[in-house]
Amino acid sequence: METAELKERTEVAPQTRLYNFSAGPGTLPEAVLLEVRDELPLYGTVGSSVMEISHRSPEYTAIEASARAMLRKILGLSEDWHILFLGGGASLQFHQVPVNFLPKDGSADYLVTGTWAKKAFKEGAFLGNARKAASSEDENFTYIPDPAAWDLDPNAAYFHFTSNNTVYGTQVHYEPNVGVPLVCDASSDFLSRPIDLDRYGLIYAGAQKNIGPAGVTVILVKDSFLQQRNQPLPTMLDYGTHTAKLFNTPPVFAVYMVNKVLKWLDGLGGIPAIQRINDEKAARLYGRIDRTDFYRGTAKVDSRSKMNVTFRLPAEELEAQFVAEAKTRGLVALKGHRSVGGIRASIYNACPPEAVDALIAFMDAFEQKNG
Repeated sequence: METAELKERTEVAPQTRLYNFSAGPGTLPEAVLLEVRDELPLYGTVGSSVMEISHRSPEYTAIEASARAMLRKILGLSEDWHILFLGGGASLQFHQVPVNFLPKDGSADYLVTGTWAKKAFKEGAFLGNARKAASSEDENFTYIPDPAAWDLDPNAAYFHFTSNNTVYGTQVHYEPNVGVPLVCDASSDFLSRPIDLDRYGLIYAGAQKNIGPAGVTVILVKDSFLQQRNQPLPTMLDYGTHTAKLFNTPPVFAVYMVNKVLKWLDGLGGIPAIQRINDEKAARLYGRIDRTDFYRGTAKVDSRSKMNVTFRLPAEELEAQFVAEAKTRGLVALKGHRSVGGIRASIYNACPPEAVDALIAFMDAFEQKNG
């Protein structure tokens, strides 16, 4: 006979949509998924799926034009900005940025605040004089270094930073004021809050956190910055190749999905609306973490991410139990990154507030039982 404990640990039925706290690919808006489901076999009047249409067809051209138009509207982008949809993820951008913009006789500054920032710096250093302006590796990337202590080169070609650290749960909550063009890996907080575009030369973001499925990277590059790129360049790595024309087959389905998510975000009220939602979700979850000593946040308070909330429990055994029991309650992908351990709840734009409420309720029950 099944015990009460076994009943409590029974898995949620597979057909039930769970609360997904994955760091990436992350949650997509359910309304978008349902819309895509309905039109996936037949897109418009073309008689086939959107995954089967030519990237040179007027139907795909309209999809990409719509996605660009939505980005311009949501961000207030002027025509001085080029919008690209490329493959290779942010990891390719770690290399492509210095290939284009790190001069052989110049330098670029890098803010190293986590795993991905460290990889970006490594690619810059491989290609030329990449300078480490500051790093938080001395305390396992648990904080954002104080700008007053940054070692900046006033003649740097650019200043590269990663705006949000998915692994360690930290975030740069401001645009660095460094006197040179900013280049930002905004993969995990893109379109979650306003940005001051005037300070940037280039912004790139893997879609799989906030704006779509894995498979496409959005690159925004200001024309005045683009014109400063090195020459000559390998054809596929030259941003100019892709601003001039549709050079090769793009990730059609991923761009189609990005367009849908951008329309969803615009329907909510754009960045001001989603920022309010994100602020409220993060405030509630961090408030629960800080309420008692049972849960302990891993990032310094002033550096905490509003996208990836990381915390520990009193013992690793309890953390494993927490993750396992949370799954039986329909709360999945909460295990922290292996380099940090503990728990990580990724609460990107499409993570619904009720998911955070459900997690908090589970945290209350878990502490009452095990605290």
